[in-house]
Amino acid sequence: MLMQHSLQQLRTLRLEGMARAFEEQLTQPAITALSFEERFAQLIDREILLRDGKRIDRLLKAARIKAAAACLEDVDYRAGRGLERSQIAALGTGQWIRHHQNCLITGPTGSGKTWLACALANAACRQGLAAYYVRLPRLFEELRIAHADGSFSRRLMQLARMDLIVIDDWGLAAPSAQERSDLLELLDDRVGTRSTVITSQLPIEHWHTYLGDPTFADAILDRVVHAAHKLALKDESMRRKEKA
Repeated sequence: MLMQHSLQQLRTLRLEGMARAFEEQLTQPAITALSFEERFAQLIDREILLRDGKRIDRLLKAARIKAAAACLEDVDYRAGRGLERSQIAALGTGQWIRHHQNCLITGPTGSGKTWLACALANAACRQGLAAYYVRLPRLFEELRIAHADGSFSRRLMQLARMDLIVIDDWGLAAPSAQERSDLLELLDDRVGTRSTVITSQLPIEHWHTYLGDPTFADAILDRVVHAAHKLALKDESMRRKEKA
């Protein structure tokens, strides 16, 4: 009766991990060989594991990662792709995010840029970091609507708090003057404090021309290219290879 009461109290306190571990201990006669401290440590460990799992699930859901199953363990290192195991392993630690550095991924259509960017975002979430995936055209549309309904400043603040933002499909269409200004605002909030991944078909040396206005281009690229890891994928389309 006392044990059932204790279980109920744990659940009332929303200590579900501890409650489950306590129930399991009650069904294991051999557990009596452990000291009270050892048994209690097991309860705490289970609570931490459960909470960490729930937090990761929340982070992954909020990130809206396009390729949700992408993970760095599955990176294809076949010859000619332009990927080095050591560089991917270093990015996989997440230290570049904690040091507020960026990552720029370029390459032809279908070469795996989006997948790799999603794998980096996935790894970040699993390390307890907040990530967000968005295609640049959709980001511009999102900010345009935010201007119209008066939520622009609030949305910028929300994005500024993200440990990692993945901006996919950079360079598809030349930005308008308003879009360049919004992009600069977004990146200025993140420089030196958060990390950004950008994927693009355009080589980095063409980004200045793509952005149009030289003054804005200089300001934007100064905030993006500085302290950035660069991955230039060179292989033929991964999509065609998968269909072959």
